[in-house]
Amino acid sequence: MTRILTLVLLFALLLSACGNQPAATSQTVQYPTQPINIMAPASPGGGWDSTARTMQAALAATTGQTVQVYNVSGAGGTIGLAQFVNEAKGKPHELMVGGLVMVGAIQTNKAPVNLSQVTPIALLTAEAEAIVVPADSKYQTLQALIADFKANPTAISWGGGSAGGTDHILVGLIAKAVGVAPNQVNYIAYSGGGEATAAILSGAVTAGASGVSEFAEQVAAGTMRMLAVSSEERIEGVNAPTLKEAGVDVALMNWRAVFGAPNLTAEQRAAVIATIEKMHASKEWQEALAKNGWRDFFRTGDEFSTFLQNEIKRIEGVLRDLGLVQ
Repeated sequence: MTRILTLVLLFALLLSACGNQPAATSQTVQYPTQPINIMAPASPGGGWDSTARTMQAALAATTGQTVQVYNVSGAGGTIGLAQFVNEAKGKPHELMVGGLVMVGAIQTNKAPVNLSQVTPIALLTAEAEAIVVPADSKYQTLQALIADFKANPTAISWGGGSAGGTDHILVGLIAKAVGVAPNQVNYIAYSGGGEATAAILSGAVTAGASGVSEFAEQVAAGTMRMLAVSSEERIEGVNAPTLKEAGVDVALMNWRAVFGAPNLTAEQRAAVIATIEKMHASKEWQEALAKNGWRDFFRTGDEFSTFLQNEIKRIEGVLRDLGLVQ
């Protein structure tokens, strides 16, 4: 009887000890444990490249790991995306920068890969677009420009970057919002910002669209007039209303983001996100935002995934309306 009682007491003590243990949690992944590689799917010197190289410095400072950047250019980022999808599967130390331009390029180039095949990690930065006219234009306000656009859509020419790019998408969204069929938009694509600026200043096009920073020098010099910006709210230091304030219900930001490799586990994804969150909070990253004039647009994980799906749907719709995709 004594032996039975002893066994019962031991069993009770064992159960009590187990009950005092914390609940089982998912396995914590140590990260990073080796050098990090960041692909910039564009040529050196552009926006994605500068974003990747700013990440390089901030991540090196916050993780203590070596961080390398490499470039794979072509087709609006889709060549780099295809390489990333095919070669980085399951590798949490491989990252890729991308953005709104890639969303459009995937569709217009009929790319064999898309952003559903990589892991959304974080939105990083964003820049508003601007609608401008030359200083000697008769259009003093966006409302006046839109009135003529609605009356005779093809008589108003719009200049900007590549067909299907952010500038073209913005003009298509504006057309749709004011009741003009997007396939009536008279859009003239230029291969670089310098060409587009020259066309606007010379009056070769009625109006131009591009990032706010692209036109800042000309606006400050008084050779261009900024009629509106595409942000949700007015931009500090920029003397122009938002499109919404001017009666056009459109907002569009040219955003940049970082993606992880395909086929990451939930634990790996969480570890990468935590590392990027630490990078975002760092002195190095915050100083770079201020130095480069980048707007902080930080969103991670599921919030970024939802935003991305909404953007893909919206951009696909306007590109179809513009006649650029079937």
